[in-house]
Amino acid sequence: MSKSHHITIPHGKKIYFASDNHLGAPTMEASRPREKKFVAWLDEIKEDAAAIFLLGDLFDFWFEYKTVVPKGFTRTLGKLAEISDSGIPIHYFVGNHDLWMNGYFEEELGIPVYHKPREFTLNSTSFFIGHGDGLGPGDKGYKRMKKIFISPFFKWLFKWGHPDIGMRIAQYFSVKNKLISGDDDAKFLGDDNEWLAVYSKRKLQEKHRDFFIFGHRHLPLEIQLNETSKYVNLGDWIQYYTYGVFDGKTFQIKKY
Repeated sequence: MSKSHHITIPHGKKIYFASDNHLGAPTMEASRPREKKFVAWLDEIKEDAAAIFLLGDLFDFWFEYKTVVPKGFTRTLGKLAEISDSGIPIHYFVGNHDLWMNGYFEEELGIPVYHKPREFTLNSTSFFIGHGDGLGPGDKGYKRMKKIFISPFFKWLFKWGHPDIGMRIAQYFSVKNKLISGDDDAKFLGDDNEWLAVYSKRKLQEKHRDFFIFGHRHLPLEIQLNETSKYVNLGDWIQYYTYGVFDGKTFQIKKY
């Protein structure tokens, strides 16, 4: 784990967190109203955002060929570029549906992309932040999916196949096959059985963190791990339209 990245929050500013938009699911047309809602939210928060954290699965599927990226999501990408260009830092954590990010966000949008959880200190409060996929016990849907998606054959197939065919295969794996997409796992398991809470408790044994912030579960959750540490799950922008906001002192989950 690399050392904590520090962000000072200016007076009157806030840090925002969102996750799991799955743009493109179940179809591009069906997800467009959700995309417009998300872009409207970005427009609102840019007024007082000190930084924005996006915790993965912004797209239901994303694959970067050397000179090609998937069609669509123009409103979202344009808004992220505008916010990033204005000087507001955006931090992106790769999710299990967009794990094949490979430079486009950094080069085109000026947004750093993280493939593993990272520590941030916001003012004097410590945060452990990640998408949350494959951490701790359970999460079988994701672990099945990742085995397929990171296999050399699957990557080779995508790289050398025609993008239209590749994207059609990806659509099947991302949307149609619930076993692999992990949608069947998105039920509250109880405080003691939520695997990301279990994982967070384990991490607390090695070092204190005030907040563990994850996405992936699609459930807005706040679980007190001990007197001073809390696990938060941000929910999603499909069913809940929830996001996190930290003003330098308190963290809240809010609904848009």
